[in-house]
Amino acid sequence: MDAMPLASVTYAIADWLFLRALGVIYLAAFVSIGMQVKGLIGRDGILPAAIFLDDLKTVLGRARFAALPTLCWFGTSDRFLQCLCWGGAALSVALIAGIAPVITLALLWASYLSLLNVCRVFLAYQWDVLLLETGFLAVWLAPVELLPHWPPRADPHPIALWLARWLLFRLMFSSAVVKLRSGDPTWRALTALTYHYETQPLPTPLAWLAHHLPPWFHQMSCALMFVIELPVPFLMLASPPVSYIAGVLTIALMLLVMATGNYCFFNLLAIALSLLLFDDAVWRHVLPAGATVSSRWPWWALVPMAFVLLVLSVRRVVYLFGRDVSWPRSLERLFAWLEPFHLVSGYGLFAVMTTTRPEIIVEGSDDGATWKPYEFKWKPDDPTRPPRYCMPHQPRLDWQMWFAALGDYRRYPWFIAFLARLLEDARPVLSLLRTNPFPAAPPRYVRATVYRYQFSDFATRRATGEWWRRERLGLYCPVLTRSTEAGTNARSSRSA
Repeated sequence: MDAMPLASVTYAIADWLFLRALGVIYLAAFVSIGMQVKGLIGRDGILPAAIFLDDLKTVLGRARFAALPTLCWFGTSDRFLQCLCWGGAALSVALIAGIAPVITLALLWASYLSLLNVCRVFLAYQWDVLLLETGFLAVWLAPVELLPHWPPRADPHPIALWLARWLLFRLMFSSAVVKLRSGDPTWRALTALTYHYETQPLPTPLAWLAHHLPPWFHQMSCALMFVIELPVPFLMLASPPVSYIAGVLTIALMLLVMATGNYCFFNLLAIALSLLLFDDAVWRHVLPAGATVSSRWPWWALVPMAFVLLVLSVRRVVYLFGRDVSWPRSLERLFAWLEPFHLVSGYGLFAVMTTTRPEIIVEGSDDGATWKPYEFKWKPDDPTRPPRYCMPHQPRLDWQMWFAALGDYRRYPWFIAFLARLLEDARPVLSLLRTNPFPAAPPRYVRATVYRYQFSDFATRRATGEWWRRERLGLYCPVLTRSTEAGTNARSSRSA
């Protein structure tokens, strides 16, 4: 297999498309967070950024800037946080328009890094760090020019192009390796997809249909997935037209995942990176291309950056296979210093398949006897409400509720903070929910009950309109009580 060519083909159109796609993804990400940031980390949010940064300042002093790089050291007011989000959205539009792409991409990366480092658990997803890693590489893929040019003419440097392909390779290959190395029996028996559609965080209507397909179809689908995630990624490092095969198969897999699950902009990012597997010989059939010019980074700027990223990524690959390597002390210091910048990350979703679906239903009460549910915008609660599509938006609280249901509430301090905010009638937090059953005044009690959810069958859905069947399992955590004298506290309740 030939190595990826460095000069025989051009990628000006592919690079142009990739940067516009990345601009759309950045736009979706910033708008999505902007609609939720006050409720998540604002002054009256679940985990206020101001408190977090004040505590860090007390502990670290001046070292805080290197330990947690974020523009939020200059402000944590609700207005500042929203300006960071909507400013990022404006920069995204500038990137789509092709205005000063290098500068725009650098500012986008810094803005998203700033939000990720203060949102903590709410922006701790693999697609968030993937966006940062892709966004950083895009700085080096972008043409060094101030104004857009049509038709596309700036061919990216082969080093930057190879790093982008290497990222896509690691993303896909790691996804398969973590499944196999976890020892999960459902992946090894190719039965994981018999559970996946029902137990994934936010299913879609097509997931309900896919769940009812015969077992042999799920096993065949699982086998095809492993083919696309294990051997096919090696084709990404090959010359055209071999790389086209990897591009087509990767995009097809991502579209199928999008059809059956809401994974924010994760699949869109993978598709955007896959565009770089097709050279201009493909794109010229649908888009014009100008004479190629060299408006790109010089090699002497790219080589040191590429060396650092390659070392960081090799370290990740070594850890992927469970190897413990002793690195030189100078490299260990470099790793520690660069860690907060998320330049290179590890990937691999659903290493262990969840086989049941616990769901937390949050309810409030004024008397401890009659309970009214708080309904969420996207996660399953009312059995008659169908699954919906929300991508590329990610409802961060809804996603966190899925993780919380799988574990012990004591592992999730944010959850008790969320319940406490309901008792305080915190409007930014309530805005994250679909319904507030106590619009006039907050309830005296809130509780969280765990149910086991399962997709209904065809007959049940026709007869009752229910998409889900559910069974009550018990309380998730102690009931929280609102007390005007003592504040909000938690207590156990036998009657709940």
